[in-house]
Amino acid sequence: QVQLVESGGGLVQAGGSLRLACTASVRSLSSYPGGWFRQALGKERELVAAINWRGDRKYYADSVKGRFTISRANAQKTVYLHMNRLKPEDTAVYYCAVDWDIRRSADPSQYGSEYDYWGQGTQVTVSS
Repeated sequence: QVQLVESGGGLVQAGGSLRLACTASVRSLSSYPGGWFRQALGKERELVAAINWRGDRKYYADSVKGRFTISRANAQKTVYLHMNRLKPEDTAVYYCAVDWDIRRSADPSQYGSEYDYWGQGTQVTVSS
């Protein structure tokens, strides 16, 4: 069983920055793609960013391109989401997830249904 622990959420003013971290309780995370999703109140969960095992292929939602950066440190079994120029519409619960299908290790999925393990979520609130 893989456990994912997120940290770094909080309250920030519009234009500010936050860094989310997701650390896995596994022997190794290096073979598996990871992703960050978010769910705002009353809305469906959506992909924010995804990263392959090596960190050289990344996907971003159009709404965060140029502002957010996903990265990973395999030695630390951690996936990060660096969020800059935050907007009130970025307010949501953010979840990290890991896809445990090694066949997708090079090309991360953009579909939440293909991720097997999820963190508990961390609240990000951006005030205007």
